[in-house]
Amino acid sequence: MGRPSLLLVTLCFAFITVAHLVVGQTQQSQESQRRLQDAQQCRIQRLSVTRPARRIESEGGITELWDENDDQFQCAGVAAMRNIIRPSSLSLPNMSPSPRLVYIQQGRGLLGITYPGCAETYRSRGQPQRTGGEQQQQRGESISDQHQKIHRIRRGDIVALPAGVAHWCYNDGNEELVALSITDFNSESNQLDQRPRSFYFAGGSPQQQQGQQQRREGQHQQMEGEENIIQAFNENILAEAFDVSVDIVRKMQRNDDRGYIVKVKRGEMSMVRPDEEAEDEEQYQQGRRNGFEEVYCNMRVNHYMDNPREADIYSRQAGRLNSVNMNKLPILRMLGMSSEKGYLYQNAIFSPHWTINAHNIFYVTRGEARVQVVGHNGQTVLDDTVREGDLVVFPQYFAVMKRAGNNGFEWVSFKTSASPMRSPLAGSTSTIKGMPLEVLTNAYQVSYREAQNLKFNREHQLMFFPPPNRSS
Repeated sequence: MGRPSLLLVTLCFAFITVAHLVVGQTQQSQESQRRLQDAQQCRIQRLSVTRPARRIESEGGITELWDENDDQFQCAGVAAMRNIIRPSSLSLPNMSPSPRLVYIQQGRGLLGITYPGCAETYRSRGQPQRTGGEQQQQRGESISDQHQKIHRIRRGDIVALPAGVAHWCYNDGNEELVALSITDFNSESNQLDQRPRSFYFAGGSPQQQQGQQQRREGQHQQMEGEENIIQAFNENILAEAFDVSVDIVRKMQRNDDRGYIVKVKRGEMSMVRPDEEAEDEEQYQQGRRNGFEEVYCNMRVNHYMDNPREADIYSRQAGRLNSVNMNKLPILRMLGMSSEKGYLYQNAIFSPHWTINAHNIFYVTRGEARVQVVGHNGQTVLDDTVREGDLVVFPQYFAVMKRAGNNGFEWVSFKTSASPMRSPLAGSTSTIKGMPLEVLTNAYQVSYREAQNLKFNREHQLMFFPPPNRSS
């Protein structure tokens, strides 16, 4: 009986060993396939200048979306969206599983962000007291409205929206508020897939107007999270959860074709605003604040990028560059993103360069420029003139050169790193400048004098070069 038992144990052990090997090989194969697919996503043969592929009309504005299936967006793992909010209109509360970086291209407004686990820091003053829940009504008590901080945003601001925070935006100005946002799907905060999703707490899906790219046969794109998520809950249980009547819940759940941006009646947005921050300082209740509130709940979410005094690169004759990374706006460390705003004067050149640790999503805000991008194989993947409203992705390490047109050039870039590193090819801190002359003479088969010109002719200029007829 001993031998059969030993044989059985041996066979079982062998079976388990083989099973583990098979599972291990399967997992390795799946991981290899996933890495291969990720690598194939960035095998860019040609970049293209893009415009929004879809246009969604709402009651109070327009939402424009770029084609997230475009190879360059797939490579960078991002999606682009532009919201146009008309005066006295509200972009309804929603949240995204991925972080977003937003540039305010035009207008001004109020931005509200609700952080999970953070208490209200503002109380409405000078407003009528409102009765609370049924139990408070029975006790004859009343409460005033309280909410978390509201931020003033304006043209030139870069705004950080962490994953999972509920946010809304109200245009209290006299012109349209135009906001371009980039969503980073590759963030560790997102454990879903690389598709744009917005979870709305109000509103509904309007009639979508399809652009030319979407009309192509077989292409059926839809915006995830189109409907109000509250609509799907049981109305009776939801009423119990809020301690309100079923009639109120039914109003929350009713079909609403106003879209994602709705008009607001005059006088119905009289909330505490950022301009009143000094008056409400006591609402912070400093004696009760803790480290969580200090670090997370009260983080600054926006930074003004159009201030010439904060330029990181400046040339009197060529232009300037304002960068906003995690050192200027610490919340960007959480997002793993950053931004920059650039200005090139007439016919000036931005030195050929590449970003070492990030993809670069490049959006034109004014003027035009000739842009060239070169891949690792030495092939030109983009050589085109870009104009206001154009967007293109520069993948990591792809070399880029820009030359402004006759009317100058302005742009904003979004980068998939909180602290991006750029390496220029020409200029005082360039790759060529850092090499010995003997290396240059042998690498390019040029004379010693020619190598000196390559290395030193731009040694007093950083990255922005004026036209030949100007001096920096």
